[in-house]
Amino acid sequence: MGFTIRTLVEDDYQSFCAVVSAAFLGDPDPADAAFERPLYDLDRVHGVFEDGEMIGSAAVTTRDLTVPGGGPRPTAAITSVGVRPGHRRRGVLTSLMRAQLHGLHDGGREAFAVLWASEGSIYGRYGYGLAAQFTDLSVPRGAAFHRGVDVGDGAVREVSREEALPVARALYERVAPTRAGYLSRTGAEWEQHLADGERHRGGLSKYRYVLHPRGYAVYRVKFAWGDRGPENELHVRELVAEDDRAYAALYRYLLDVDLVAELKFYTGSEDPVLHLLHNPRLARRANRDSLWVRLVDLDRALTGRGYLSDVDVVLDVTDEFCPWNADRWRLTVREGAAGVRRVTDEPDLRLDVGALGAAFLGGTRLTTLAGAQFVRERTPGALRSLSHALLGEVAPHCPEVF
Repeated sequence: MGFTIRTLVEDDYQSFCAVVSAAFLGDPDPADAAFERPLYDLDRVHGVFEDGEMIGSAAVTTRDLTVPGGGPRPTAAITSVGVRPGHRRRGVLTSLMRAQLHGLHDGGREAFAVLWASEGSIYGRYGYGLAAQFTDLSVPRGAAFHRGVDVGDGAVREVSREEALPVARALYERVAPTRAGYLSRTGAEWEQHLADGERHRGGLSKYRYVLHPRGYAVYRVKFAWGDRGPENELHVRELVAEDDRAYAALYRYLLDVDLVAELKFYTGSEDPVLHLLHNPRLARRANRDSLWVRLVDLDRALTGRGYLSDVDVVLDVTDEFCPWNADRWRLTVREGAAGVRRVTDEPDLRLDVGALGAAFLGGTRLTTLAGAQFVRERTPGALRSLSHALLGEVAPHCPEVF
C-alpha cells in the first residue's frame, strides 16, 4: 500500500487544509483556514501520508442529531473527506473510512455517523444509506396562500445581524431537538453556517435577518434587472419557526418582499409551503440527496431512536465493512421501548446495514428499499410491519451542509 494513516496534530493543520482544497479543486485560502480552525478537534481528524506528504484526510466533528422519537443523539458528523488528485483509486479513501468507523466502534464512541456526499456513488460501499433529501424550491413573488391560512398577529420585521443572532440561536436550540435531522450547533458552527464575508457570498448580497416572536428567517438577494423591471431572486438560507402560524407568517413576508421575482430555498422535502399555496403548481421542486447515515454499532443505534408502532422481527444483517454488525438480530419494540439482541432464530428479513442506515431517520421507507432489492422478506408481513415502525412523523431535514 505504501502509505500510513494517523490522527493529526497542530503542525498538520495547514497541510490538512491544502489537501481538502486540492481534493475539491480549490485553492488554499489562509483566511478560510484560520476561520475554520475552531471547527476541528484534530485528534478526530485522520490523515494519510506517503513519503511524509499528506495525501488524504477525513474528519469527525462531534454533534448531536435529532432522531425520530428520540430527541438529540450523539453523532459522528463526517466532513473534509478528500484525496489529492494523482493519489486516487489506490485505497486511500477506503483506509480513511476504515480508520474512522473502526475507531468509533473500538472506542465506544458515537453509534452512528452522518455525512453529505460530494458524489452519490461513493459511500454506499462503506455501508452508508441515503436517509434524507432536501427540495430545491422556487416560488414566484406574491404567490397567494389558500383562504384558510392563519398567519397570526405576530409582527415580522427585518433587524440587524447583531440583534437577530442571539434570538435565532435561542429559538433554534428550542426547535432543533424536536425536528429529525437537525444538528446541534456550537458558536463556531453558527459562525460557519452564517459566514458572511465577501468570499462566502457567491455574488449575492449580505445576509438579511427577519424576526418573528416565534421564528426567524435569513436570506440573501441575487440582483438582476431585465427590460421589464426587477428580476431579483430572494435566496432563503434558513427559516425556523416554533409553530405553524409563525412559519406561514415568515413565508408570507418573504414572498411579499418588493422588487423580487422569485423566492428560492433549499428546504425540507416535505416543506408545508406546497400546501399553503392557493396554486401548488407555482412551487417548482427538485429533490436531491442530503444526509447519508451509517450505523456504526447497530444495536446501540436502533435502541437510541423511537418507533411509530410496535414490532418484533429477526433481521439477518450483512455488513462487510464493519463485520461486528453482521449477524442475526431480534428487534423488539413494545410501548416505545426498543430492544436489540443477537439470536440464532430464522430471519424474517434479510438486508444490508446500508438499508437500515437509509431508514434510520424515518424518511426512507423500508418497503421502497425492498422494491430496489436492498431488502428481502422471508416472513410475510414482516417488511410492512418494520417499515411502518421505522417511519418518522415527518420527513427528516438537515438545514445545513457540514
